Amino acid sequence: MILCLDSGNSRLKVGLGGRGDWRERASLARGDGSGLRALLAQWPRPQRAFGCNVAGADAARGIEGALSESGVALTWVAAAREAAGVRSLYDDPSQLGADRWAALLGARAAHAGACLVVNCGTATTIDVLDAAGVFQGGLILPGLSLMRSSLGSATAQLRPAPGQVTALPRNTDDAIASGCIAATAGAVLRMFAHIAGQATPLCLLCGGAAEALEPHLGLPLRRIDTLVLDGLARFAEG
Repeated sequence: MILCLDSGNSRLKVGLGGRGDWRERASLARGDGSGLRALLAQWPRPQRAFGCNVAGADAARGIEGALSESGVALTWVAAAREAAGVRSLYDDPSQLGADRWAALLGARAAHAGACLVVNCGTATTIDVLDAAGVFQGGLILPGLSLMRSSLGSATAQLRPAPGQVTALPRNTDDAIASGCIAATAGAVLRMFAHIAGQATPLCLLCGGAAEALEPHLGLPLRRIDTLVLDGLARFAEG
């Protein structure tokens, strides 16, 4: 049994078990070493741990400390030119975020055809994986919450409040909510065009804002909330 950890900018997502058989799952605050210690005390002891971290050195140290105290060996997964059936065409594979790489590995395990891998977190990433398992490239844009908050911090008269997503917004709050969704959905649709003509194209969607975005895409779609954890587990399998 393995422990997989997705250390993101907002949350630390943890899974115990393996791809397709997550016996335990939890979501903690970013870099929450004490919360991780509590989970490790409650859950069955894993044999190994595999993680990806985009939350910085402090978050990594908190995780490493919790696992070290529990006697669990940790392997940090970093993007590479090739692993687990995926080959990267990124100019410098080491610049690719570890969570993006793990999501691509998870996508390859989930779908044999061409797919668009969309991870909706603090940032939204939109990556093209072809039917041969080649990562062709992708986009990074602000996540939905970040788009909204940036309007509030950079403008004098726009202070975003919860709004409804509508086709033709007629108040400012709805205009902001709808604009953020439209911008993100438009980027997804534009990238999906790269694979739309291939056999069984599919959009794989994950991340904390996936629920908000999903109804507005209108694409062949599968939501897999464990996609990054699944990729880490696939990496662990060799």
